[in-house]
Parts: sequence; C-alpha cells; structure tokens
Amino acid sequence: MKYNRFIAIDFETANNERNSACALGIVVVENLIITDQYSTLIKPPTSYFTFTNIHGITWKDVQDQPSFNELWPDIQNYLINIDFVVAHNITFDKAVLEACCYYYNIQIPELKYECTCQLSRNRLKLSSNALDSVSNYYGIELDHHNALSDTLACAKIMINFLKEDGRC
Repeated sequence: MKYNRFIAIDFETANNERNSACALGIVVVENLIITDQYSTLIKPPTSYFTFTNIHGITWKDVQDQPSFNELWPDIQNYLINIDFVVAHNITFDKAVLEACCYYYNIQIPELKYECTCQLSRNRLKLSSNALDSVSNYYGIELDHHNALSDTLACAKIMINFLKEDGRC
C-alpha cells in the first residue's frame, strides 16, 4: 500500500488525566516531504500540573490559552484527507485525543494509526526504543518533550521507515 499524506502528532499533558492536554504538535507529510507544522499550547480543564518537570509547561503558561474544544476546528482540519496518524507511542497520543474529544463532547474521529515506537521495536533492535534513542539512531535533532520537536522527529522517523519499505 502506498501512502501519500499522513500527520504526526504529539501531546504533552499536565497530569495523569488523559484529557489534560497542555501542548500539541502536528506535522503534515505529503509524498515524504514535511509540508506543514502546527504547534499550540492548550488550556487543560484544571490547573493541576504534575508533569512540569518533564516538559516545562506550567499553568501560568496555559491559563490564557484556548482550550481543546476551542482549538478543535484547527486540529480537525489536519485530520482530513490523511492516510493515517502516527505518533511515537500512539497508544498515549490516541488516548489523549480521544479523552479530550470525550470531555468536550466532540465526536471522536475515525482514523488509522501507526506507531513509530512499535515499528522501531520490530525493526531496529535498539537497546531503547524511546524517541530520543530512535532520533539519535537516524541523526534527527530533538528537543525532547517539546511537542513540535517530538512531532517533527516522529514524522522524520516515519519517513525513514516508509522510504526503507518503498511504501511512498
């Protein structure tokens, strides 16, 4: 199967609640070329932050930002006419997307998903399949836990896999 257009996504969350998205990165890839990128901070439903030590985002950074439902029209536009959505550990990012949709009573979009972490585990046989390790393997710059940087790295990893497979 050939793929012409996909998006990579990465969410950062404020805490363990999957609906606590506080940052999002989206990268559009068409015919193996990155054609668009989108990054935003998101005001989560509560001011409770426990992951600031991971991504550096605080309530003060997002308190005046739009909430997920306010950003949904922009996000939804990226989900149109794509072959799949990819993330590094897609189970997390898919769960965040679905939890945010559910929280704000937004119909969860029907999408196909790919996971660069799982693909890395199956193909590369590295000692670690974490995003920073796989990025290093491919020589991809990464500011880990910056949503846009993580998304760009994931998109570039997927491009490498598709080139290796001849699927694009």
